[in-house]
Formats: sequence, structure tokens, C-alpha cells
Amino acid sequence: MAKQPGSGKKRTPKFEYVEPIGFRVLVRKDDPKRETKGGIALPDAAEIPTITGRIVTISAAIENDEDVPLRQYDKVLFHPKNAIPVDFESDNQLFVVPVEDVVAVFRRDPQTSNGE
Repeated sequence: MAKQPGSGKKRTPKFEYVEPIGFRVLVRKDDPKRETKGGIALPDAAEIPTITGRIVTISAAIENDEDVPLRQYDKVLFHPKNAIPVDFESDNQLFVVPVEDVVAVFRRDPQTSNGE
């Protein structure tokens, strides 16, 4: 018996990258801390209102806007309320984050970094 066209397994397209649209960035969330600097263990259900991560990709709108000081690979602090998880990797650490939810960018002092 011959196979019918269109029968069999459907191929799921394999995506290679995610490009945020509008004033959004794609952030890879840092691993959650399980212990404070003082050595206090945090329970898994501890809710932290802000999350740190590294910008993987910025949208074209941000790239062309000089008033938004965000660049690829910047370490940022963001509020997770409006962050959209991207089901792209098995560990699911990627989030599309609106620019208004990025509350801080971590920078080194260029005078003290000495090329580090």
C-alpha cells in the first residue's frame, strides 16, 4: 500500500533564533540564587520581585533608538510581571521583556576597568 501524501509524522520547524519586536529585548535569565551572601538558604518557592539576566537580542526599534541605553550582552535587572517566557530551549531561561520592565543595567566604571 502506498503512503498518502501528507500522512505520517508532521515535521515541527526548528527555530534558530528569536527576534523581539517593538520595544522589547530577549533576556537569558540568570540561574536563581539558592543562598544569600550571609549563608541563609532560600526555599524554592521564594518569590523575588526582580530578576537579573543577560540580553541576548534587542529589537530593531531599540537598536535605532539612541534614548534607550540597552545593548546586546548587557546584564540587566528586570521585573518579571510582563516578561513572556519563550519555549525555545529545554531549560526555558529565555524571556521577551518590554523595555519599560528593565529597571537597571549593570555597568563597569570605564576608568577602573583597565581593559578587564
